[in-house]
Amino acid sequence: MANMESAKSKPTHIVHMVYAFATGGLENGVVNIINRLPEDSYRHTIICVTDHDKAFFARIATNNTDIVDIKKPAGNGIAWLFKCWKLIRKLKPDICHSRNLSALEAQLPAFIARVPYRIHGEHGWDVNDLGGCNTKYQFLRRLFKPFIHQYVALSKEAVIYLTNKIKVKSEDIHHICNGVDIDKFMPNKNRTLLPKGFANNDSLVFGTVGRLAQVKNQTLLVSAFLTLWQQQRQLQDKLRLVIIGDGILLPKLKEMVALANAEQAVWFAGRRDNVAQLMHQLDVFVLPSLAEGISNTLLEAMASGLPYIATNVGGNADLVLPQHEHSHIVEVYDELALVKAMAQYVGSSEQLIKDSDLVRAHCQKNFSLAVMVDNYHQLYQKNYK
Repeated sequence: MANMESAKSKPTHIVHMVYAFATGGLENGVVNIINRLPEDSYRHTIICVTDHDKAFFARIATNNTDIVDIKKPAGNGIAWLFKCWKLIRKLKPDICHSRNLSALEAQLPAFIARVPYRIHGEHGWDVNDLGGCNTKYQFLRRLFKPFIHQYVALSKEAVIYLTNKIKVKSEDIHHICNGVDIDKFMPNKNRTLLPKGFANNDSLVFGTVGRLAQVKNQTLLVSAFLTLWQQQRQLQDKLRLVIIGDGILLPKLKEMVALANAEQAVWFAGRRDNVAQLMHQLDVFVLPSLAEGISNTLLEAMASGLPYIATNVGGNADLVLPQHEHSHIVEVYDELALVKAMAQYVGSSEQLIKDSDLVRAHCQKNFSLAVMVDNYHQLYQKNYK
């Protein structure tokens, strides 16, 4: 990786401030950064405002990382900030890198502890702040702005938000997109992991991955698929939908499928650890979210050679092939547009093969882990001579 040699003999110590450290896109990004940065050039401490999942922390493969839980109690108490300050003062890191609003307050104890370089990352929206419209959250971000030297915005939407709403100077914002492991996620289409008789080689399998929650909006996808399935009566034995994930929406989604008598066309796979292999079972990836930052699952789908259709939120449009901008990005809640976008691939195997190759190449060129990690390395070295 270019320019990854450290100019200092002493490793740069980074404190990564997160609300919790468990399965999630933000947290997975931290794992990828730590695993890919030069181990002898960096030292890492992950500070969790609440706590962490030991199994998830085990994904970090280097020997230069510690993790500490502050165990902030529920509510709006501030005692945890004093505990955080004592910890940071003891650690004496070179950099404090907080992520999202839930960890932003940690920049105050970092400032008081005189951490020389303070970075904050905006990764996506909270369910109570779709599109960054919550004025209370805008106030909090402006309140803590004086404590932060540099910002990381994962999407163009976040760049615009920080510039226009929080009034951050453009030179203090770094647009760094997530990256994906293009060696782990790669094309290998097969149907071996699907239920017996669910789909064959000439089926068209749509799919999505994520927790089944309101903000992920899988109800829109299921409704659109059922509409398409009912419209294409002669192809009902070919059209299939796979929902990978678990959550509070599951009963509602199953009820929707049952009412349409479409149980044979939809597979609820549940929460899985073998997402890379399950991507191989799909033909087209669909992400119907109400809010996103830069979706890791979209990147994983692209690396797997899956064309994607997504709602026009967060960074979804940032990732799409330029020629798909008007055909594969739909507005939130526009079910008819989603049905139309999905219908593009019905009976069009040649287009599917062509787009699969284009999407994979686009991902390799623009969204590899190597590109992402090198961008973070340059940012972390920015204020060091």
